[in-house]
Amino acid sequence: MDATPPQAGETRPAVPAAAAVTPAARRGRWAAWLLAGLVIVAVVGGVLGWRQSHQGGAAGGQGPGAAGGAGGPGGPGGPGEFDRPSPVRVEAAQRSDIDVRLQALGTVTALQTATVRPRVDGLLTRIRFTEGQSVRAGDVLAEIDARPYQVALAQAEGQLARDQAQLANARVDLARYEQLVADDAAPRQQLDAQAATVRQLEGTVKTDQAAVAAARLNLGYTRITAPVSGRIGLRQVDAGNLVNAGDTTGIAVIAQVQPISVVFAIPQTELPPVLARWRAGEKLPVQAVARDGQQVLATGVLTTVDNQVDVATGTVKLRAQFANDKQALFPNQFVNVSLRVQRLSGVVTVGEAAIQRGTPGTFVYVVGSDGKVAVRRVRLGASDGGRVQIAEGLQAGERVVADGADKLRDGAMVEVVEGPGAAQPPASAASGARKGRAGKGQPPGPSAGG
Repeated sequence: MDATPPQAGETRPAVPAAAAVTPAARRGRWAAWLLAGLVIVAVVGGVLGWRQSHQGGAAGGQGPGAAGGAGGPGGPGGPGEFDRPSPVRVEAAQRSDIDVRLQALGTVTALQTATVRPRVDGLLTRIRFTEGQSVRAGDVLAEIDARPYQVALAQAEGQLARDQAQLANARVDLARYEQLVADDAAPRQQLDAQAATVRQLEGTVKTDQAAVAAARLNLGYTRITAPVSGRIGLRQVDAGNLVNAGDTTGIAVIAQVQPISVVFAIPQTELPPVLARWRAGEKLPVQAVARDGQQVLATGVLTTVDNQVDVATGTVKLRAQFANDKQALFPNQFVNVSLRVQRLSGVVTVGEAAIQRGTPGTFVYVVGSDGKVAVRRVRLGASDGGRVQIAEGLQAGERVVADGADKLRDGAMVEVVEGPGAAQPPASAASGARKGRAGKGQPPGPSAGG
């Protein structure tokens, strides 16, 4: 660059402002940017170091072997939280008696059902039953106006009396003609005619007697009685209405509920053992269970096996009878039926909770003496009352996991706990879990201070 001053009358082009920055100024600007970057790096490094030293000090305050400390369970190289023994509840397989039962859905049916209908026409004057009450056969349930039938009975009795008088007179005449004919005072023809008149009047008297009996029967029908014993339903007609013998609805319906029966169906493949014991005269017990499957409503016995298989369903109908003393069963009610076919004695059983199902099939977790579990495939048999028969794969006395098997695997370590809270870790395991979380960046618990 030319540094000589301009001469008189000489002009030079203007120099840009950026071109006027000296090298010393440029070096100062770069130094300022470098210093700012170093300050930022130092601040970030200080924050990270403070966090690491704070967490390490909190975990290290637990003492030797604490989670997060060198060589502790939660620290580098130590087992993690999920490698600890899983708390489980176990039970021992035992020999016991178990019932072989068939389960089915049944319908309660009354042994007898009768509709109470009037047998004569007339005005219903009185209802003598309460809806829902128990009645016996022959109890008077309602009354029809009897006056027309009393009049009819009186007429029939009057006709009978008149004809009986005529018959008596004819018999007297017959005896007189017999004497006259014997004395040859009257022709034989007249005697025969009188004898025919007597026989005719005897027939008339019999007809009158039948008419009297019919009138008396109709008069009795004005008192409507229960045809069978049972529990009467809702009233279908009120007093004051005209009723007829041809009414289909009737006055009420009576259903016999003590005893009562339940009709149910079982698969035809299950029929042979049932049929063999039923034909042998054994009384197979049957339970009627509520729809929730828990409450036993009544206990009875098997009484009838149908004589054919339903081709549409491949099932056979059976009927069981129940005393129904508590009247817990109602006609047309749906119930679960449990038929006991056989009782097995001294078989190996476990609780239903111990049975697992998965890829290996049906299996249980067997707890060994070393505290590890092994997957054991089993073959199941009958089940009843929460107990399941182990037909193959398990011996009596072996311990199996009954609760807490959700996260187990073959060869896993377990810790046996007592009581129903097996799914909850014990105090020591919970404490260790808290320590492990403290070593993994979680805030330490109240005991973190040592």
